[in-house]
Amino acid sequence: MTLPSADVLQTQHERPSPRLATVILNTDRCDDTLACLDSMARQSIDRNQVIVLDNCSNQDCSAKLSRVFPEVTVIRLESNRGYAGNNNVGIEVALKEGVEWILILNEDVVLDPRAVELLLEAVADRSDVGIVGPMVYHADEPTVIQSAGGILSKRWLAFHRGQNEEDKGQFAQAGEVDWISGCAILVRREVVEEVGAFDERFFYYWEETEWCLRARRAGWKILFVPQARIWHKGVQRNYEPSPSITYYWTRNWLMSLAKHHAPVSAWLFAVATIARTLTSWTLKPSWAVKREHRDAMLQGSLDFLRQRWGRRPAHQ
Repeated sequence: MTLPSADVLQTQHERPSPRLATVILNTDRCDDTLACLDSMARQSIDRNQVIVLDNCSNQDCSAKLSRVFPEVTVIRLESNRGYAGNNNVGIEVALKEGVEWILILNEDVVLDPRAVELLLEAVADRSDVGIVGPMVYHADEPTVIQSAGGILSKRWLAFHRGQNEEDKGQFAQAGEVDWISGCAILVRREVVEEVGAFDERFFYYWEETEWCLRARRAGWKILFVPQARIWHKGVQRNYEPSPSITYYWTRNWLMSLAKHHAPVSAWLFAVATIARTLTSWTLKPSWAVKREHRDAMLQGSLDFLRQRWGRRPAHQ
């Protein structure tokens, strides 16, 4: 084996890591945000500007974040523009700072100390990669996969690979995927400059899938890096979505189909799936517990037809 010369080693050692900004959206979860910031402080990287977007939190939380982590930039949001719009505030700040990469994190994630380093290392010589994501585990089951990258099926259903599987090395290799979980998504600044940031019409749900789809259509690769590991508290194996999630899932699924000119087969499947589900949740006594979800799905479908975007209106 031929060892690299001293000059090469020195060049590699002196090469600065890409300048990074980390954007963390805190929605009144101060303790979780502090734990996330603590894991960020332990990362094996430098040149990282951390921005916390404080959404709907009390003044005590903002003050505590600044007191415990004075090096962090805390921005109090004046209004709630959802996951998409709120994170766009941080993305805009990061771009103005001239960063090369932007890492968007949910406040309820904890990162392995080398997670960010390994994400950046995976794309050091990959100018074709625009978005990168880690292996996501359930926080309450640290070896159970929450997301090993995402797949968009031919019917335009979005799936997390490996969801709720024990990690036995089945996703050990880095590779291309269709989309990355929004709880931790690393994006190159050129992607934002070329295709834009999150589509704020989505407000919440499907926005990261649509963003990755937009990037892929512009020619960028989406990379999953399993060696970079994080743990996400917000979703458990027995996670039961609220009726609001059903609303956003329905409306934004249809919006994605329309925005990206999905094939007729995908539209037929979507319409049939929604119609069948609404019928079951209405007529079958065993599904009486789903009546709120039925109403939310119907409202989401109607709001798509009305082109009513953004935050879900009060139940009609």
